[in-house]
Amino acid sequence: MKNLTQAYEFALPRIDGPTCIAQAWAKTPVSLSFMDKTRLKNKIQTLLKKRNAVIVAHYYVDGDIQDLALDTGGFVGDSLEMARFGRDHPAQILVVAGVRFMGETSKILSPHKRVLMPDLEASCSLDLGCPATEFNRFCDRHSDRTVVVYANTSAAVKARADWMVTSSCALAIVHQLHQQGEKILWAPDRHLGRYIHDQTGADMLIWDGTCIVHNEFKARELDLLCQQHPFAKVLVHPESPAEVIAMADVVGSTSAMIKAVIDGNAQEYIIATDQGILHRMRQLAPTKTLIEAPTAGQSATCKSCANCPWMAMNGLTHLSNCLQNLSGDINIEESLRIKASHCIERMLTFTQNNSKLLAQAQHGFIKNIGAA
Repeated sequence: MKNLTQAYEFALPRIDGPTCIAQAWAKTPVSLSFMDKTRLKNKIQTLLKKRNAVIVAHYYVDGDIQDLALDTGGFVGDSLEMARFGRDHPAQILVVAGVRFMGETSKILSPHKRVLMPDLEASCSLDLGCPATEFNRFCDRHSDRTVVVYANTSAAVKARADWMVTSSCALAIVHQLHQQGEKILWAPDRHLGRYIHDQTGADMLIWDGTCIVHNEFKARELDLLCQQHPFAKVLVHPESPAEVIAMADVVGSTSAMIKAVIDGNAQEYIIATDQGILHRMRQLAPTKTLIEAPTAGQSATCKSCANCPWMAMNGLTHLSNCLQNLSGDINIEESLRIKASHCIERMLTFTQNNSKLLAQAQHGFIKNIGAA
């Protein structure tokens, strides 16, 4: 394997401080009473039928929205599954409950459909930390490399990429590219990039980006928590720091983590990803005990604050308003959409045709699934 100092080039300072999230926290929807929630859910169900619309939601959004999506024939899943569902569903309006890059991906794959979002300002630190202009300059300096971008990027960044990947297929795709002798330019999450490099030995130049949620998990505090729960299995998303990943029994996408809880033989699981996933995990594995991994130290007022402020912007009120007013449209200029679609379609084709390789790669993500 190459020396890590040779394998990395960090491009820009990461965006993970309070400045970039202040506006998002300010717009977090207010809490609703049970009666208000019931009224809004009934209204949304009526509007979905009227508009020929369906809700496509991510595991990290509010549990009420996840439940509403499933109750109305919609979908809850990770970004790869969301992309597939939105493309294949017959509804003419897709309401994407997540963050903006997910809405853009839906529009790229379904240009003939209308794509709405409850709040167009719901963004992502990885997306914000990888501006297209700077990224294009980075690519220009390394034109001999195959450009692989994570799903958490804008349409403009995807338009420059050879491949788009999600955490559920990134390892398999980079492994195959490495076997073909390709040198990789990776963006934007440096933790996921480092994990893939360590697993595959690929020659990678890596953009310096992080997720503001996963970057905050703390290995020292996680070790103390594991001492308190010695039989718990540790599940970690690969956007987390390397020292946290090193402590994991399971490293994988949101879907892989859910599967590990459902299929595993342990009673307790420590979960190092956004708290939103716990809602679906508890529904699918009600007998298991789920413990939130720590994002802060002993003196902190919040030991585990793993909740994306942008995902939290998806409230029932905003969801109702976007259906009522047909607002929150995702629009992408056609030439840009066509360019961005190539890397996404390539990923979807790969995942459809390489199930065996994906399964083999998952054993890299899941180190101890038999005992999980």
